[in-house]
Amino acid sequence: MQELRSLIRQIAEKGGLISATLSQRRKAGENAYTKTVIKPMLLKGELHYQFAYHYSNKVTHENIPASSLEDGIMKLFEETFRQGLLCTAEADYQVLISKKYKVSILTKSPTKKPGALTHNRSKQYILEEGRPIPFLVELGIMNPEGKVLAKKYDKFRQINRFLEMVQDVLPFLPEGRELTIVDFGCGKSYLTFALYHYLSIEMRRKLKVVGLDLKADVIEHCGTLAKKLEYQNLRFLVGDIADYDELSEVDMVVTLHACDTATDAALEKAVRWNASVILSVPCCQHELFGQIDSPVLGPLLSHGILKERFSALATDAIRAKLLDIMGYKTQLLEFIDMEHTPKNILIRAVKGSGSGAGSASERNRLWREYTEFRDFLSAAPYLEQACRDLLPGAPAAPDSESGAEASKG
Repeated sequence: MQELRSLIRQIAEKGGLISATLSQRRKAGENAYTKTVIKPMLLKGELHYQFAYHYSNKVTHENIPASSLEDGIMKLFEETFRQGLLCTAEADYQVLISKKYKVSILTKSPTKKPGALTHNRSKQYILEEGRPIPFLVELGIMNPEGKVLAKKYDKFRQINRFLEMVQDVLPFLPEGRELTIVDFGCGKSYLTFALYHYLSIEMRRKLKVVGLDLKADVIEHCGTLAKKLEYQNLRFLVGDIADYDELSEVDMVVTLHACDTATDAALEKAVRWNASVILSVPCCQHELFGQIDSPVLGPLLSHGILKERFSALATDAIRAKLLDIMGYKTQLLEFIDMEHTPKNILIRAVKGSGSGAGSASERNRLWREYTEFRDFLSAAPYLEQACRDLLPGAPAAPDSESGAEASKG
């Protein structure tokens, strides 16, 4: 850890830190913050650093003097986090710490420039306003000077919220080789372009990204824009989720607003690809609505609007539990504010770090929890049927094919 402390001391003494993001907790906690973002600021004319602690449903802040920066960051690395990205004008430093406290520091070309120091309480975004970003300009979200258009600010916030979630899972993606990413049901592809820009341009990762959707005119438009932006490793294809078989291995699967069981078809693909990361925002969840039957829940199910909302929540709970059983650590996160869309839950799953990745007895315990919940609701979930050969205690799959279309909701 001494090499890391020396690096942080050098950065602190120069006052050169532009931003730092610390993530990947050593020990998970239900009410614990999952990452800390650090940025410089002026407070009463003196250099301070703001530590923003991100919880699942809130962010708290602590302002510390510049003289305490070294100890503040080191305490978080020693006690809480195993990964960090320190951005300076000279270089970006990616920090990886093993369970036995072996430290690796990767030095990369700088991705950020110093900004004016103010005590600005406004939201700090990954894609900063005021800096023209080509894909945002082409999509009509920014003007050529980098100003976000008033009518597109909600979309700008959504894109940045999505990239915050991508930033959190970077430690779970393979290093040292090209990444393969598939976006099922990509639609107009705002987030597909954002993902490619962030990973390829900002983070300088080698990758290839495939966007898949059923709407040929939309795919043609996205392909034309990708060529105009010179995003050489971003392709768009017309196709159905269940039928897509071009790739044998994929590192990240993204599915945003794929309707009903099309989300499950995408999740099945991701699991069978052994994808390291899954990001999914479900949509139009009708399957469980037509199945659910529980006399105990009669007072709730007798109201259509309540039944619809409960069915959607229960569907995502089922998906999360099945992913846990199949070796993922799964979280359900708020994607964007409810005031903008009711489809605001994102399923984020990372491979090999969840309880489902443990012993057979632990997987069986999770399976019992799942089946009790499923049977209580009288449900027959698509995802369970599609992945039955990967689940404990499940019968062999029959010789039949199932499919789902990836239409936008």
